[in-house]
Amino acid sequence: MKRILFALLALAFLVSACASKTPSAPTNTLLISMGDVEKSYTLADLQALGEVQETFKDVTYIGVQLTTLLAKAGFNPASLSAVKVVASDGYTVNYDPALFNLPDTMLAYARLDGPLTDTEAPFTMVLPGQEGKMNARMVVKIVALP
Repeated sequence: MKRILFALLALAFLVSACASKTPSAPTNTLLISMGDVEKSYTLADLQALGEVQETFKDVTYIGVQLTTLLAKAGFNPASLSAVKVVASDGYTVNYDPALFNLPDTMLAYARLDGPLTDTEAPFTMVLPGQEGKMNARMVVKIVALP
């Protein structure tokens, strides 16, 4: 009897470990970090930092200038060697100072005609004039590199 119970428990454990995980819905929280310092920003926090608009591939986005966001988080953009952006699916993009310091580089939280699409949310990097892979979507974290 104990063997059967043990076998059933082992089987249940294996089945639960192999079950597909349902992806979680994107949160409207952005993490910004440098070393041990990590700060969290909600959509409302980002909206309070001011609004800029930039257009990429005929879509106008609303968001916050990246250098403004970094400065408000307590990181001096002029002293950074790079900025790494991490998407919810694990995709990452590194920006050198020539890109992240451009005045039109922004983190978008909406489109002019409404919210970001499911493939863009919760946040999207917008770098007008750069190729698509530089415009990371589904952004959940920004890492400032000294």
